[in-house]
Parts: sequence; structure tokens; C-alpha cells
Amino acid sequence: MATQTLDWRTLARPDNLKALAAPALIILILAMLVLPLPPFLLDLLFTFNIALSVMVMLVALNILRPLDFSIFPTVLLVTTLLRLSLNVASTRIVLLEGHTGPDAAGKVIEAFGHFLVGGNYAVGIIVFVILTIINFVVITKGAGRIAEVSARFTLDAMPGKQMAIDADLNAGLVGEDEARNRRREISQEADFYGSMDGASKFVRGDAIAAILILLINMIGGLLIGMIQHDMAAGDAARVYTLLTIGDGLVAQIPALIISVAAGLVVSRVNDEKDVATSFSGQMLANPMVLALVAGILVVLGIIPGMPHFVFLFLAGGFGALAWWIATRQRLRTEAAAVRPAAPAAVAETAEASWADVAPVDVLGLEVGYRLIPLVDRGQDGELLKRIRGLRKKFAQEVGFLCAPVHIRDNLELKPNAYRITLKGVEIGAGEAYPGMHLAIDPGRVSGPLPGTSTQDPAFGLPAVWIEAGLRDQAHVMGYTVVDAGTVIATHLNHLIQSHAADLLGRQETQALLDHLAKDAPKLIEDLVPKTLPLATVQRVLQNLLEEGVSIRDMRTVIEALATHAARTQDAGELTAQTRIALGRAIVQQTFGNGGELQVIALDPGLERLIGQALQGGGADASGIEPGLADTLLRETAEAARQQEKLGLPAVLLVGANLRWLLSRFLRRAWPNLKVLSNSEIPETKTIRVTAVVGNKNR
Repeated sequence: MATQTLDWRTLARPDNLKALAAPALIILILAMLVLPLPPFLLDLLFTFNIALSVMVMLVALNILRPLDFSIFPTVLLVTTLLRLSLNVASTRIVLLEGHTGPDAAGKVIEAFGHFLVGGNYAVGIIVFVILTIINFVVITKGAGRIAEVSARFTLDAMPGKQMAIDADLNAGLVGEDEARNRRREISQEADFYGSMDGASKFVRGDAIAAILILLINMIGGLLIGMIQHDMAAGDAARVYTLLTIGDGLVAQIPALIISVAAGLVVSRVNDEKDVATSFSGQMLANPMVLALVAGILVVLGIIPGMPHFVFLFLAGGFGALAWWIATRQRLRTEAAAVRPAAPAAVAETAEASWADVAPVDVLGLEVGYRLIPLVDRGQDGELLKRIRGLRKKFAQEVGFLCAPVHIRDNLELKPNAYRITLKGVEIGAGEAYPGMHLAIDPGRVSGPLPGTSTQDPAFGLPAVWIEAGLRDQAHVMGYTVVDAGTVIATHLNHLIQSHAADLLGRQETQALLDHLAKDAPKLIEDLVPKTLPLATVQRVLQNLLEEGVSIRDMRTVIEALATHAARTQDAGELTAQTRIALGRAIVQQTFGNGGELQVIALDPGLERLIGQALQGGGADASGIEPGLADTLLRETAEAARQQEKLGLPAVLLVGANLRWLLSRFLRRAWPNLKVLSNSEIPETKTIRVTAVVGNKNR
């Protein structure tokens, strides 16, 4: 007994009762198909059906998104089943008790049969047919078509939406929980429209069933009244037809309401507003439209033969509504213009919020007040155009679009000073003098110039700020002369080029892959994130950019990564393989189109020593003996200097196993030095060694 009592208590819990409510309702609805119902209970159920349909329509009007009423396809099935069950129950009573009077099937059916159609069964039949046509041909067919198209488009768009979520997740724009919720919402949206496409067939079938039930009840009632109850043909037709019409109308009107609700749900757009708010906000937003409607009604109202009062009355109503809306909009605009002056007094006591956390600019240019005309849009600042051109040139040469340069004035700087920042950290600074020119000494000038001596901020060459009138003289003497805007733009361009790897963030990498995916979607889809994570691809691209390798040929980069990603996930190894694939482009970028490559080489013995040091000391320069490292740095710098004096690029050719280490190690000795491996040189090129590092001590 104790166990039985515990089971009943568990069953009586609110959660369990809610779970039992739906099965119990379905069982009761199915029971109405076979069990006779008294007229009073039939009245109660018909009234409940009307109330339920009105409630469904009101819910459909007040939802913000179709998914807010995701249970609607199931509700549509239940309400359709309820109407059909009530039709069967009412048909049983009409055919069994219809001869006793017009209230044989209950007061509700009698009211719909007499009051709504005036007791005229011919009018009742016409009204019923019209309602059925409206429901079946207009509303249900339109809602079903919308649901069908929405389901098709939603399913077609699912892969793209899923890829967008994965891209945001890989870029770090959303977290795992938000990505999971967005995927679930996309799946629910597809399920919802698919269910609505099928559920609309319930209403369509209900409309057909209503017509068949009407014919069956009329013909069956006529035969039963004449044969079983000896009624005259006219009396039987009148009694049973009115009962049948009342029964059809009391079921068809809720069906029409439910169909309207279905149309409202599937035709909604996700604008985060209910229907009433969207209607008033869009239909009544422009008072000019209402005023034009009022004017048209006035014109129609004064035409002879027209009902003047009706047209002019409605014209006055629309005109008054237009005036009221225009007045509200004007008052709202005036209040908005006055309102910002008041809150200044309480600004000090306002609570801190996340809006107070200002994001750090990726690229920033701060200028002193005398340089403001160069960057002022209102004064047609020439530097703005140059910066836009720099970003475009950078994208064309390097291969990705860097972040915009955020320009602002800084009163803490000297009047003619500027500074360039990367993620809030200063990476370059200098001074520029508007109205003057910077004469740069390239090393072959014929004499000095009067002016303020300085250095070119971009490359550190000797220079002098001169008056504009000395420009031609400086050109004749061999100086390179540039204006103040060009000085800043050149400095900025040099820093952007040298910090390209830092500018390629996760977001830029994803945007680069998305851009490539437009032409080669399968290539990107198979690589990221299936084979390689976005972070590894970003690291490989940054490694290439750190050594001045352009990533314009992204197709070759992605194909190289896809080829070798199955074997290794190490970014360094993938970078080496990618450089081999880009060998022709790297050589052409360094040497041009010449057939002979004049390079610096390592003495074989020195190269062997370095290789042995790497095996014993790891993959960095810590394994190289200090004396040997110092000799390597010194002789490499000397050889590179000699190469550049001859007008040749400073390029060191080494074995593939040493290239990555020596590139990083020798960069401190000679930043312009390029280190290539033998495997990166195309077979069509001829190599000529102009200097050997390490043979002086042998």
C-alpha cells in the first residue's frame, strides 16, 4: 500500500500532471468520435473550440518571431482533430434527434442556423460555401505556399548559416554556448517551416471534409426525416438543412480563424516586433501617405453620383490622422534636439558600464595640432587620400586588407610631431613641417643645403627640411625631395609593410579565407576547420609575412597546406612546405626576372657545424657556440653589405634544414637579409655564389 500511495503522489506532481494533459486531451477528442454527447456538452465544446481558435490567433498576432510559436503545427493538428470530432458528434445528434426541433443539437448550432443566416437555409448554404472557398482557396492555399517556399529556402540556406557560425566560432567572435544555441535555432527553424508545410494540409483537408459533411448531413437528414419520421419533404429539408448549416458554420468559422493565424505565423518576418507594432510603425509612419489618401477620397467624394458623406467622412478621418502623426513626429524631433543638453550635469555620477571600455585601434596615427590640416576632411587633407591609396596598394602587393588607420589629434605631442601606433603601442614617430620639403640624401649629393638637419623617419637616411623655394635646387644637387604629407605617408607605409604579420589577425585571416571561398569554396571547406584550425593557418601566413613573402597567391598557399596538413600540424614545417610551393614567386619577388641568381653561401664546413649544433642544442640558436655565432653574424653582415654596394639583393642560400633558424638568427645582424633554401630555387634558375661566409677562418 505504501508503494501504491507513493506512486499516486508522484503521479500527482504538477510536472507529471502537465505531461499527462496532452495525452488525455487527445484521448478525449478521439472519444468524441465514438461516444454520443448530450446537447449541453456539445454547446460547451463548440464554445470552447471558438475560444481556442481566437486564442491561437491572438497568440499569432503577438509573437515576435515565428519560432516563438514553434508548437503551432501541433496546435493546428489538435484543433483540426477537435473540429472534426465535434462535426462527427453533432452529425450523430442531428441525424438522430433532428426531427424533434431546431434545438435538437444544442443552442449553439440553433443560433448559428437561425440568427446568423436569418433562418434561410439557401442563404446559409451560400454563406457556408463562401466561407469554405475563402478558407480553402485563399488563406489556406496562400499560407501553405508560403510555408513550402520558406521550408525550401530555409533548408537550402542551412549549410551557409552553419558555415557562418563555424567561421564566427573560429574567429573568436562567439563562444561555444552561443554557437550551439545558434545551430539549434537554425535546426528548429528548418523543422518549424517543414512542419508548417505539412500541417497546412490539415486545414486543407478539413475544408474538404466540411463540404462533404454538409452534403452528407443534408441528404442523409432529408432521407431520414422522410422515411423514418414521416416528415414532409419541405419540412425535412428545412429542419435538417438549417441544422446542417448551423453545424457547418459553427465549425467553419473557427477553422477560418485558425487558417488566418497560420497565415500570420508563416508570413512573419523576424523584425523583433509584434504585428500591431510593425503595422503601426510601417503603415502609419509617413503622414504624407495618409494625407494623399485623404486627398484622393475628397476627389472621389465630390464626383456627382458618389455617396458624398461616406467619402468625405473618411477623408476627414484620414486627414486628421495624418495631422496628428505629423504633429507627434515634429514634437518628438524638437524634444530630441533639446534633450542632450540636460544630462551633462549627471554625467559625473553615472555608473560605469562596458561602454566606457574603449577598444584599442589596430592602426593609429596621432598628429600635433599643426599637422591637423593634412588630415582634416573639411580642408581636403591630402594625407587622407594618400592613406587610402596606401591601404589599397598594401592589399594588392601583400595580399590582404589591413585594418583602417584611425587618425586623431593629440595635444600632448609637439605641434609638428606625429606618432604611429600598432594596437596602442608606438611603433614609429617623427616630425613634419607643412609648407616645407624634406630633402633626403641618397648618398650621391653634390653639396649641403640650408635648413634643419634631420633623418628620414622611414629609412634613417640623412635629410634636411628646406623651404619650398629650394626644391628645384635640391633636385639639381641630387636630393630626393618630398613634401610633409609624403614623409608621413612613406613612414606609415614602411611600418605597415614591416609589421604585416602583426596586422594579420584572426579576423583578417577569416576574411581572407571567405574572400577566397567565393572562387574556390571546396578548397577552403576541406581545409578549415576540417583539417587545420584557423589559428594554424594564421600562424603560417604570419611566418610568411615576417620574412617579407607576399601572400597574394593564396590558392597555392591553401593547396600546399591541404597537401601536407595530413602529415603534420606544425606551423613551422607547414611554412617550409608552403615556401617551397611559392618558390617561383619568392625568387621573382627577390631577384626579379633575371635568369642568374647571385647569392651568398655558407662554407660547407660551417654549415655542417651549424647542423650538428642544431641536432645537439634544439631548434634554436642556443646550441651554437658563442664564438661561432659571433663570427657568423659579423661575416654575414659584411657579405650582405658588399652585396648591396654592388646593387644586388642580400640573399643567403642554405640547406632546407637550416633556413628557418638562420633566417630568425641573422635578422638581427642585417634586417634586409633574405635567407632562401636550395629547395625553394626553381630548376630553371642559375645560381652564382658571390661571397662565402665562414671561409676566412679555415
